[in-house]
Amino acid sequence: VQLQASGGGLVQAGGSLRLSCAASGLTFSSVVTGWFRQGSGEEREFVAGINRSGGSTKYADSVKGRFTISRDSAKNTVYLQMNSLKPEDTAVYYCATKRTFSSFSLPMSPLEYTVWGQGTLVTVSS
Repeated sequence: VQLQASGGGLVQAGGSLRLSCAASGLTFSSVVTGWFRQGSGEEREFVAGINRSGGSTKYADSVKGRFTISRDSAKNTVYLQMNSLKPEDTAVYYCATKRTFSSFSLPMSPLEYTVWGQGTLVTVSS
C-alpha cells in the first residue's frame, strides 16, 4: 500500500494550488482519507478529510471556505484544491488513510491514520 502526494510548490498569497494523492494497493472507497500539514516547528494538524463513501467531508476551521477535498474514483486519487492561500498555509502537506467499515468515520487526529504519503511542500509568499 502506497500513497503518493504531489502538487506542492511556491505560490503568492491569494493564489491557488491543487494537491493530489494517488494510491496504489488500496481503493479510497475502503478508507477514510485525510490531508494534514506540518509547519516548521509545529505539530501535524488536520486540514481536510473525506469519508469512505465520498459523501461527507470535514475541514479545519482555518481552511473552511478556501480548501476543497474531493475524490476521483476512476483515477484512485484524492485532491485538495487550495484557494486564497495565505502565508500561514505554508507547510508540508501529507495525505493519509485509515481503513474503516464505517461510513460515518472521519477522524481528525493524525494518530488514527495508518498509511501516510511522503509529503509535498507548499510555500506561500506574502
